[in-house]
Amino acid sequence: MSSNNWPITTGEISFWYQDIGGFPPPRPSLDGDVTADVCIVGAGYTGLWTAYYLKKSAPELKVIILEAEFAGFGASGRNGGWLTGGFAWDHERYLSNGDAAGVRAMVDAMGSSVDEILSVASAEGIDADIHRTSELLIATNPAQLHRMNTEIEHRKTWGEAGRIRALRQEDVAARISIPGALGAMEIDNVARIQPAKLVQGLARVVEGLGVRIAEQTKVIALEPGAAKTDKGRVTAPIILRATEGFTATLPGSERDWLPLNSAQIITEPLPPEVWQQIGWNGREIVGDFANAYCYCQRTREGRIAVGGRGLPYRLGSQIDHRGTPDPDTIRHLIQILNRHFPAASKARIDHAWCGVLAVPRDWCATVGLDPKTGLGWAGGYVGVGVSTSNLAGRTLCDLTLGRDTNLTRLPWVGRRVRRWEPEPLRWMGVRGMYALFNAGDRREAKGGPTPSRLATLGHWLTGH
Repeated sequence: MSSNNWPITTGEISFWYQDIGGFPPPRPSLDGDVTADVCIVGAGYTGLWTAYYLKKSAPELKVIILEAEFAGFGASGRNGGWLTGGFAWDHERYLSNGDAAGVRAMVDAMGSSVDEILSVASAEGIDADIHRTSELLIATNPAQLHRMNTEIEHRKTWGEAGRIRALRQEDVAARISIPGALGAMEIDNVARIQPAKLVQGLARVVEGLGVRIAEQTKVIALEPGAAKTDKGRVTAPIILRATEGFTATLPGSERDWLPLNSAQIITEPLPPEVWQQIGWNGREIVGDFANAYCYCQRTREGRIAVGGRGLPYRLGSQIDHRGTPDPDTIRHLIQILNRHFPAASKARIDHAWCGVLAVPRDWCATVGLDPKTGLGWAGGYVGVGVSTSNLAGRTLCDLTLGRDTNLTRLPWVGRRVRRWEPEPLRWMGVRGMYALFNAGDRREAKGGPTPSRLATLGHWLTGH
């Protein structure tokens, strides 16, 4: 292996497409005005899952998906491959739209999405490098250990006691070699996936069910009963917005959900002697309890993928250019790789990319459909969209078909929160939050027993 980390292939959406031989063949764009029963905007996981369940439930429906680029262009084809069934931020915040029993029901529903996705993948013949495993979130200093124990007790309170446990230092060392690891939170019933394989497989299945996916078709306006595009107009009684981190690109939606940037690097395949030093034979998905946390996976062919925030936000809710990260972010991720996996520090970095995820003002995911206007939405997954999008798709299906189900009664349904502040306030707030997180992590690394107050201030700054 070479110690030369430069030059690195950057952008080109993500490594995951390189891994499957490049981008999928382009699908035809919209070629004039059409009518449909349901129009979905966005051909990522959310839009595709929604279409899948609609056609399975009501095959007669005419469903069309509008996509500005190609199916799986956004976070669905760029994410870290964590299928967790995890919760989108603070449980208590959902009490504003329900009660404690409802929140616990939502925790159960989120968790069930893992088995649901794996079941569909098996039934539909989608090969996505799926490996059932557990999630390990590592604490590498006393402050992180304190935060870990607090998180475990919090999650147990909200119904996750059966799938979550604390690991001691020696337990972690038996599983994976991460310098300074003092303990870990282990979460059962998760999986590692190859994101592009999952989204491309799902797109093929949905097309096979009779759904039209119109690519290279940019939506320029949404209104009750219609989606206006640069290639024509779709008239439909139900219009569902499934644009997640790209919602800010829709006219008038710049402040609805903030596009938070996340980035990743991936190494060359590592030789057996390096894996002997690292361990990681269970292929767990691995993160840490830093305030500016990371997320990692061991891939099918023995690479290490490392993700983290880097440059968290661009002024004016701007979106990256086809997944191209900035050099400082790449260097930051290489530092994380070297810190957590020093045995891989001489590995060549084969690819670096980035993308955006949607963050509502209260950091909580939502799904809904206004029966008066026929306009629906789902998103704001705050980084756990691989599993949450499936639950959203099932819920949007029930809402569209007018069903009163356990899913449509969950407390995330119909929640609306205030918009983000105008610029430059949101740029200052998000950049300031992550500056405080990074400063807090540096202070905690010096060995203090409790979490840094700088990080606490960072959370307060944007309601995180």
